[in-house]
Amino acid sequence: MASQICKLDQVLRRAFARCKTTLIMGPPGGGKGTISKKLIKDFHFHHVSAGDLLRHQVRVGTPHGIQARTYMESGTLVPDDLVLEMFMNEVSKLTSSRVLLDGFPRTSVQATALDKECHVDIAINLSLPNEEIVRRISSRWIHSPSGRTYAYDYNPPKVEGQDDVTGEPLVQRDDDKPEAVRARLQEYDKQTRPLLDFYKAKGCLHEFDGTGFPDLVAKDRRSDAIYLSLKPFMEASLAT
Repeated sequence: MASQICKLDQVLRRAFARCKTTLIMGPPGGGKGTISKKLIKDFHFHHVSAGDLLRHQVRVGTPHGIQARTYMESGTLVPDDLVLEMFMNEVSKLTSSRVLLDGFPRTSVQATALDKECHVDIAINLSLPNEEIVRRISSRWIHSPSGRTYAYDYNPPKVEGQDDVTGEPLVQRDDDKPEAVRARLQEYDKQTRPLLDFYKAKGCLHEFDGTGFPDLVAKDRRSDAIYLSLKPFMEASLAT
């Protein structure tokens, strides 16, 4: 695989040398999106999301996007080397000294490939109990015609099972059902555990679970609790 990855030129390597690169990881439904937005706002990161980047490249029809589309339309995964090339091409354009990588790498194989081209200074892992995520996601119900979303733990409908505006019945998406959520989390754990070991061996892995703020965790505000721990850590890390 390494032989297939295009090598960066000297300009790109100098660009990475002046970057402070942070990677954020977390399970689906674990609040990674919310915490990423706070990091971007508070620390002026340039956010590079694998999913957003891939969709943009396909929509615009770049050479990378055209290649990716052929894999996506055939129902196969976009190869690691192609995703890495897209990532590197995007980061090479940045003027920001702070980059937040989101969604890549997802496995230790991808991390090894990325490590050949880009040094990750900080790897953040958001650690939440799987059953808490199952409970949170499976509490979501939607009104299909409008897309209005309700969550019984923090934004319940006025009448159970009915849309507030129309009174029509709410439905639960198949991928929000407990058994589907558990399956996604099991797959995430299987893919991510080697990745955590990889960055732990590099000495840059830092995990946050919010347990330092039990009152917020008890109120089902674990994302807030995690960020209260994460923010001072980032302030100290980025100051060096």
